[in-house]
Amino acid sequence: MAGVRIDGNELAAEIRAEVREAAKGIAPKPHLVAVLVGDDPASKLYVGAKAKDCEDSGLRSTIHDLPASTSQADLLALIHTLNDDPDVDGILVQSPLPKGLDEREIVLNINPRKDVDCFHPENVGLMVIGQPRFLPCTPAGVQQILIRTGIDPKGKHVVVVGRSDIVGKPMVNIMLQKQEGANATVTVCHTGTVDMGEYTRQADILIVASGRPSTVTREMIKPGAVVINVGINQIDDPTRKSGKRFVGDVDLEACKDLASVYTGALNGVGPLTRAVLMQNTLKAATLRAG
Repeated sequence: MAGVRIDGNELAAEIRAEVREAAKGIAPKPHLVAVLVGDDPASKLYVGAKAKDCEDSGLRSTIHDLPASTSQADLLALIHTLNDDPDVDGILVQSPLPKGLDEREIVLNINPRKDVDCFHPENVGLMVIGQPRFLPCTPAGVQQILIRTGIDPKGKHVVVVGRSDIVGKPMVNIMLQKQEGANATVTVCHTGTVDMGEYTRQADILIVASGRPSTVTREMIKPGAVVINVGINQIDDPTRKSGKRFVGDVDLEACKDLASVYTGALNGVGPLTRAVLMQNTLKAATLRAG
């Protein structure tokens, strides 16, 4: 029997509706500013999708579209201007930045109260001690999937594959907290793990964010497990008109009848990532409004 595939678009729409209702009580409207540097097509699409989500969530959005030749000094000057602007609630600098720009320095210069991506060390530290100002968007999106589909991690064994600063590490920290939608026993696997399947087969909830196609295969999943695929990868496929297709970090075709619940490579975690960004922008505006 095939597992239940989670529709991330439906859950994200729920969150945006909640944000839209809450934003009615804040004046001026919460305002998210995105900074896009360079001509990366994926980044342009993603920033455009965030702007549409803002509109649907009752938020304002502004995009600063800068050329790839922008210097570190000029980008920092813009960040400082946005930090000082009381009309700006959230600042998002789209990754990846062009070569020659120091992304770490940019993050460190964003006002932590406007850091709606939750990349600043101050916000990361608050998350780790269980007193978050914001939560990182993708890991929090995964948590929202669990909460909104009635999957309680409490007392379960959660295995996270991947240890990136953006997904893996914060995912582990979120699942460890003694809070709703967490309180799990957590194991993390990565490129240094010997016999990864030994650990993934123990997972009641398996969260895969390795950034590599088919890192987790059928024999690595416990029957009935909840499988959350985070990564999206483009691979060659001569049978497609484009010559390409998207696949997950999990071999989903081989696993979807083994998992009880799972997310696909597309329309799974991605929409929730953007929805949590709307939540974070609303929270930043709430902090601003006192």
